Amino acid sequence: MEELAAAILRELATEPAPMSLPRLGKRLGQGASVLMRCLALMGDAPIAGTPGPGWVRLEQEEGRWLAALTERGRLWVEAQAGQALAEGTGRVR
Repeated sequence: MEELAAAILRELATEPAPMSLPRLGKRLGQGASVLMRCLALMGDAPIAGTPGPGWVRLEQEEGRWLAALTERGRLWVEAQAGQALAEGTGRVR
């Protein structure tokens, strides 16, 4: 998985509520347009007829874009953390 996508998922997992794109971008050192492209690929919308993995949900509230992990996304982050511990690296990819 691309490093940015994994970093987004890990960062979203730190918050119980949806996170604004400006806040997410500041934490990751990325612009909103870069984040939106990556988040679009991680949602459940079909791209070229194939549904996405459904790891994140994007919503717009009062003109602000918010990103949140879905249950499927949380399970992915937990599985990656467990795998990192099993490998003894302690680092989630």
